[in-house]
Amino acid sequence: MALRPVQVNIKAVDAPAVGDFWAEALGWSSHRPGTTVYVGPGDTMVWPDPVGLGIDVVPVPEPKTAAKNRTHLDLATTSPSHQAELTARLRARGAAPVRIGQGDVPWTVLADPEGNEFCVLEPRDAYRDTGPLAAVVVDCLDPRAMARFWASALDWTPHRVTDDLAVLRSAEGTGPYLEFLRSPDAKTVPDRVHLDLLPRPGDDRAAELTRLRALGATDLDLGQGDVPWTVLADPEGHEFCVLAPPGAAH
Repeated sequence: MALRPVQVNIKAVDAPAVGDFWAEALGWSSHRPGTTVYVGPGDTMVWPDPVGLGIDVVPVPEPKTAAKNRTHLDLATTSPSHQAELTARLRARGAAPVRIGQGDVPWTVLADPEGNEFCVLEPRDAYRDTGPLAAVVVDCLDPRAMARFWASALDWTPHRVTDDLAVLRSAEGTGPYLEFLRSPDAKTVPDRVHLDLLPRPGDDRAAELTRLRALGATDLDLGQGDVPWTVLADPEGHEFCVLAPPGAAH
């Protein structure tokens, strides 16, 4: 039993504009199946994507207020010229350079048009087969504890676990990495960016929720009301949602 991350959920005041930005960033297409904007590979919307991790941009009335999101995306590049071209193209589409204490580093830190930070990485061998989305990176107090929870929740393989960084990837070795980066700051406000998970075909959603709670997840009320998904928090309070399978009765 395990859950699969199927999308990164990003809250935005102008969901169509932010969705189009991320489609440009990833070289994917944006789709508007309802009130949200889904960004995924291919011209036709396929959800959930059989391998990749899509992006679902959800409209909200409140703009970003936190100085820095605790979850951000890293984009892969294949060469120094690709890194420079992608950076220039995204700046032309509304991205802005940001300083978050990164110092002199070979990657470029930008924010999307609503202030959500992301990194355009220099070429790295580790990300040569991830696709355009290299990693989902989460700030945390204890990377080792986060690795234990998330590796069990997803049945993902730990590739590196230290006091400062934990790196996980799917057991199949496909798609982006999930990384936990040590930060001295505890979480204080709701996340602007989080993961949405889905039970694997044939798995029982209620049993998965029970398993997550036994691992240390807690139920969370963000005012979501009566919805077909369940909002939980990991042991450090990072929100995530467990979605209902397509076609499931609610």
